[in-house]
Amino acid sequence: MSTTNLLRWTTHGAILFFCVIALAYANRLAAAGDGDRIHWKQLTNSQVKLDGKAPLSWNIYQPDKSHKKSNVVLVLLGHRYLAVDFKLKVVYQVPQTDLVPQGNDFDSGDLFKQDRVVPSDMWTVRDVGPAEMIRFRLRDYGREVELLLRHTPDLRAFY
Repeated sequence: MSTTNLLRWTTHGAILFFCVIALAYANRLAAAGDGDRIHWKQLTNSQVKLDGKAPLSWNIYQPDKSHKKSNVVLVLLGHRYLAVDFKLKVVYQVPQTDLVPQGNDFDSGDLFKQDRVVPSDMWTVRDVGPAEMIRFRLRDYGREVELLLRHTPDLRAFY
C-alpha cells in the first residue's frame, strides 16, 4: 500500500470516527431535551380554595400519564403560576414565559428549580375519600391554599 492510499484511508477513518461521535452526541442531547419536557393536562374535577374561598381565576394542571411525576401539580392562582411538589412539600414560582400553551394544556421544561422556591409551611396532605387534599400556607402572601385533586376512578374491574 502506498503512502498516499494509507494517508487517504487514515483521513477517511478519522472523519468517519468524528461524524459517528458527533451524531451520537447530538442524539443524546435530543433525547435528554425531550425527556425533560413535561406536558401539563388540565384537571377538570379539581378544586382550589384560597383562605377557604374559591379564587376568581384558578386552574390545576397535572403531568401527562406518560410522565412519572404523579406527586406534582401546576396551579394557576389569578395571574400567578405555582408548581407544587406535595411529596417534598415545596412550592416553586413559575414564570409564564416557561409555559408553552397547547390548547387548554401546557408544555414546559423543568419548573422545579431551587432559585424559584416560594416559602411555605403548615403542610397537610391527606386522602379524603374521593380526592387528595393538599393544604399549605404561602408565607410570602400569608394565605392558605387548599387543593382538592379528584382520584381517577379505577375501572379495571369492568374490562
